[in-house]
Amino acid sequence: MTMSQYYEPLREPTEAWMDIRGVRYHILEWGQRGEPLLVLLHGWGDCAASFQFFVDELQKDWFVVAPDWRGFGRSHYRCEGYWFPDYLADLDVMLASYQPDKPVQIMGHSMGANVAGLYAGVFPERVESFINVEGFGLADGDPTNAPSNYRRWITQSRDKPAYSAYRSVDELAQRILKRNPGMGMQRAMYVARHWSTTDNDGSIVLRADPAHKLPNAVQYRRAEAEACWDQVVANVLLVIGENTDFTAAAKNWIDPDESAHPFRNERTAVIPGCGHMVHFEQPGPLAEAAEKFLAADRSRVV
Repeated sequence: MTMSQYYEPLREPTEAWMDIRGVRYHILEWGQRGEPLLVLLHGWGDCAASFQFFVDELQKDWFVVAPDWRGFGRSHYRCEGYWFPDYLADLDVMLASYQPDKPVQIMGHSMGANVAGLYAGVFPERVESFINVEGFGLADGDPTNAPSNYRRWITQSRDKPAYSAYRSVDELAQRILKRNPGMGMQRAMYVARHWSTTDNDGSIVLRADPAHKLPNAVQYRRAEAEACWDQVVANVLLVIGENTDFTAAAKNWIDPDESAHPFRNERTAVIPGCGHMVHFEQPGPLAEAAEKFLAADRSRVV
């Protein structure tokens, strides 16, 4: 692949590092401090750099901050655990560093949106606006499965899992493109380069702790998530990829019946021509919907 076939960022990020609760966090920043802060939180298996396409589509001046979650991207690997309470506490420390005196504007995707949604309910005074991109929780766990679930977690923890290795970045890019055909090869190559590193044997491996592949020891408790969501006071934009197969149950929220929505003060945007990875396949429409929502939200506050 020639260099002309790689995606060329319009806005180059600046790297920052922050020690957060014993983890060395890697953070990308776009724009200048003093502009309105917009925090971007990536999903499972992703990294901050994948928001580059979205940032390049923004029309206004923002100070955009996007961390690599612990155990992903360039942030510290081999943590003792990857539990949602850790993500919540990590986010709290990071937000206190960037904007301690007033509530923040957050956009999260998938896992990142689930973390942000919980945080906005736990600390409702800290979140002004929340853009939830395909992060609507999971099906409730079955308590009767607890014994087998704990057993599965313990037995699989005995032998550390591993991610697949690839012969080249191009091979990884082809796999990413197959899952997200609307993004095109330039963007797929860009993501593949940021998702991966070269192992000692020359193979291409993902920049992610393989421990993320372990099952969760604790089953998902949707009632607890909904209790947090019920405390959210921020205005919320729910974003759904029209072709998503990840949150099919969320598609009934497109109906104006507010009783079907898990958040109050919410609106819904359906982005055509994409699946779950909205910021990969349709970063322009996503940026347009986000800025329209944030502009309206700030005008209400003022």
